[in-house]
Amino acid sequence: MNICPFAYLCRMEQLLQQINQYTEEIKSLNINDAASLETYRIRFIGTKGILKNLFTEIKNVPPEKKKEFGLLLNEFKQLAEARYEEWKSTLDNGAGAASQIDITLPGDTLPLGSRHPISMMKNRIIEIFQRLGFAVAEGPEIEDDWHNFTALNLPEHHPARDMQDTFYIQQNPDWLLRTHTSNIQIRHMEKGKLPLRIICPGRVYRNETISARSHCFFHQLEGLYIDENVSFADLKQTLYYFVQEMYGGDIRIRFRPSYFPFTEPSAEMDINCQICHGKGCNVCKYSGWVEILGCGMVHPKVLENCGIDSNKYTGFAFGMGIERPAMLKYGINDIRLFSENDVRFLKQFISAI
Repeated sequence: MNICPFAYLCRMEQLLQQINQYTEEIKSLNINDAASLETYRIRFIGTKGILKNLFTEIKNVPPEKKKEFGLLLNEFKQLAEARYEEWKSTLDNGAGAASQIDITLPGDTLPLGSRHPISMMKNRIIEIFQRLGFAVAEGPEIEDDWHNFTALNLPEHHPARDMQDTFYIQQNPDWLLRTHTSNIQIRHMEKGKLPLRIICPGRVYRNETISARSHCFFHQLEGLYIDENVSFADLKQTLYYFVQEMYGGDIRIRFRPSYFPFTEPSAEMDINCQICHGKGCNVCKYSGWVEILGCGMVHPKVLENCGIDSNKYTGFAFGMGIERPAMLKYGINDIRLFSENDVRFLKQFISAI
């Protein structure tokens, strides 16, 4: 097949124009990042790039023009490759300088995290009671009716159940989110290993209106001591020791008679408000006193429900929220701050109590 000489010449002119255009384009480029350099390499000197395609066009150049075209094509190739190596060397030197690390310099200071104030208060309370020989016990947060209510002398339809608004998971049989950590006490009493001296920290749930003073979930720590000849005087001295260790020896304390189905006699323990120092605020309801725990002697019926001889053994129990002592300790006037995870609030608690 014969090709028209005129077509050869036209194709030659087109190729020369393309080479000139590409040459001017390369001279005008200013590449300063690796991504742009890689794009340039693929487009101009890659295996399927412009340079490769131009070399395949030599067969379409008239024989007498092949030498002239080859010289121009080689000049273009040298330019394209030289500019690539120049930009690559510049970028490599810059990255190398940036990546060099002076290992003699001191390391960067890492920001310190902080413990949550609830965890700090819980650990502090546990530490105090462990000095008195109390061991830490744990139990399930999803509980059955027996361990949460009935074994604690709260049979079905008992009016005291109305004191605790409960989150029920299912009924018949009843399963619920525990309303207190007393379920842990029942489970350990059922084991029958006496004497028993435990504290039971954990999260509890009640269907209450969220406000500055209350929340639908919070943390409790309950204590139980069962042995022969345990008295109310033992209970009072234990709690006096705890409060003085927690808030200092000059704390003011008072006991008030109260009612709990699982203890008899029962009492509530108040301390003078550590936020307003008795002047009155929203935390103490402007009374100057804050109730921090309930306590009493374990009801004989509760002992019998757990298979313990109430004629031989007696015991005392107490329970407190962890949020309220933390509020008094740190001067916090809104319980909702503990669960909002505001870093500005949490970073204030860098050091332990």
